[in-house]
Amino acid sequence: MGPLGFTEILFILLLALLLFGPRRLPELGRTLGRGLAEFRRASNDLRTTIEDEVRALEREATPEPDSSPTEPRKPPVGS
Repeated sequence: MGPLGFTEILFILLLALLLFGPRRLPELGRTLGRGLAEFRRASNDLRTTIEDEVRALEREATPEPDSSPTEPRKPPVGS
């Protein structure tokens, strides 16, 4: 279950219940959920922006293929 076990999570929840009371816990949960959702959205936007910039830089660094048709190489005469 990650770095926190069941007992640690239970302890944190009981501590929050004692500190904030049963009336404020739902409000705090909603606020925390909104904050986490906004953080996730912002980090996804940042990741997308960085990936787009990297792709654009890679396209600039890659030389364009020559569009003129090339003739096949002929072997040297006299060999």
